[in-house]
Order: sequence, then C-alpha cells, then structure tokens
Amino acid sequence: MPLVRIDLRKGKSATYRQAIGRVVYEAMIGVGVPANDRFQVITEHEADNFLFDSTYLGIERTEDLVIIQITWNEGRTVEQKKALYKAIAAGLASMPGVRPQDVFVNLVEVKKENWSFGNGVAQYAA
Repeated sequence: MPLVRIDLRKGKSATYRQAIGRVVYEAMIGVGVPANDRFQVITEHEADNFLFDSTYLGIERTEDLVIIQITWNEGRTVEQKKALYKAIAAGLASMPGVRPQDVFVNLVEVKKENWSFGNGVAQYAA
C-alpha cells in the first residue's frame, strides 16, 4: 500500500538510485509493510529545481540530500515511525553511502479507502 517518492539531484548512477529504493523498501518491510508491496518513483532534479535549506534545525545538508516521501495507510505507532526513519538513515549510510544528515523523510498517512491498485477498484475499502 505505500507509494514512495524519492527525489535527489541529477547525476547519480542507476545502481545508486536502485540501492536507495531497495533500502527504503526493506525498512518499510521492517515496520510491517507487506512483502511485494513496492511502488516507487525515483526522480532526479537539476540543481536549480532541487531547493533546500542546508542548515535547517542545525542539520548540515549537502547537495547529496535525498528526499523520501512515503504515502501509506494510517495507524502506525510513533515507535514504528521512528524505527522506520532510523532504518532508512542507517541503511542508506551503509549502501549507497548517503550521510544520515542528507536523509529527509516525510510520511503522508491516508485512510485505506484512498487506494486503487488497478481495475478501478478500491481494494482496501470496507
């Protein structure tokens, strides 16, 4: 059920981008997302179209910033969300080598009836 959007500066290899997607997917599995529920859009941006504050909240960000937005069903605990953030940052630090300071995650929670996975059907609607 999650839809993941990953945004980064243009110029990284396909292997780098795929590693980011894999780490995010594995972190979501770790907090209860079903296996095989992988829908991701990875978008690269020119520097002029990828704007961010390099020191907001005292965190030193570089042009290697990765912005990850996950839209998923509501209902997870704060502890699960914290575990997700930690797993993504640690995983990306390990492979492909993104500094934890350059990992920005945003969660968007929606009701289950707000999904159609195909055929014009709301598969999760009651």
